[in-house]
Amino acid sequence: MTTAVTAPERAGSAPDGTPVHRWVLERAGTRVAVLDYGGILQSVEVPDRDGVRADVVLGFDDVGGYVDCPSPYFGALIGRYANRIAGGAFTLDGRTYRLPRNNGTNCLHGGERGFDKRVWDAEPAADGHGVRLSLVSPDGEEGFPGRLAVSATYALDAAGALRIEYRAVTDAPTVVNLTNHSYWNLGGAGSGRAGGHRLRIAAGHVTPLDGDSVPTGPPAPVAGTRFDFREPREVGSGYDHNFVLDHGTSGASVAAELYDPVSGRVLTVTTTEPGIQLYTGDAFDAGPFGPCEGIALETQHFPDSPNRPDFPSTVLRPGEEFRSVTTYGFGTADDRA
Repeated sequence: MTTAVTAPERAGSAPDGTPVHRWVLERAGTRVAVLDYGGILQSVEVPDRDGVRADVVLGFDDVGGYVDCPSPYFGALIGRYANRIAGGAFTLDGRTYRLPRNNGTNCLHGGERGFDKRVWDAEPAADGHGVRLSLVSPDGEEGFPGRLAVSATYALDAAGALRIEYRAVTDAPTVVNLTNHSYWNLGGAGSGRAGGHRLRIAAGHVTPLDGDSVPTGPPAPVAGTRFDFREPREVGSGYDHNFVLDHGTSGASVAAELYDPVSGRVLTVTTTEPGIQLYTGDAFDAGPFGPCEGIALETQHFPDSPNRPDFPSTVLRPGEEFRSVTTYGFGTADDRA
């Protein structure tokens, strides 16, 4: 079956009145809806072990639900910088840049009006298998230097896996860290807490954090701690941490596998990124969704990398291209130890 990309349909309006549209992709049993507001992954419908389909990401029926949600970032494309920058500032090439402090003293997920609150330009992907979103972030937006041209292409492959490819170029030195902030519940959105899912993360280290969720030092071994997901086990709760993937920056590799024993659904996350943020959503209370009803697996570079020269660099310079690919594969199993 070739990919079906439906004509975009009106899904509401952004706060400034700009029309927002929904793009629907369908292939090999997977059906995905993407909003051009915030690059939001609105829904992902896949079958369980008995062939019963359900939406496995938390979301809302129209754009108003996202705008009014007290717990932001549901399904959104995050930038310019995913995760936290300590103190809302960083220094690059001898110049210090001041950013919004929208998370205590830190800048979180790009500031007050990050990419999750922008209406992106949208068009069918060149190969006909998805939708390509693009925008231009002007020099100085949210305090970040450089005019940044960004694209994100959402596409389904022949196996029904969802592939997100991010690209960006700049006209001045800057920092970039892009991700998708979907909350996954493989039992189906609204089915209850996801803490009983079993998770494996291909990471032998985690970045230790202070009380403001900022790294305090070099990556620490997970062995013998509650951060050891090298073998599958129940997720539980109480996580908002960056795991240092074993593959580093060597290329695409499996980062995580999430399994719901009740439905039998399996999510496999493959990425070119060196880290993945596990967030169990303990704090949010968003309309129909309560704490721990979804699990975020945000592929990314590390938090506060612009202030940490020992971490993989997030610096992008003129003449270079930022490129990152994350794939979400779907399947089923009867059991997974």
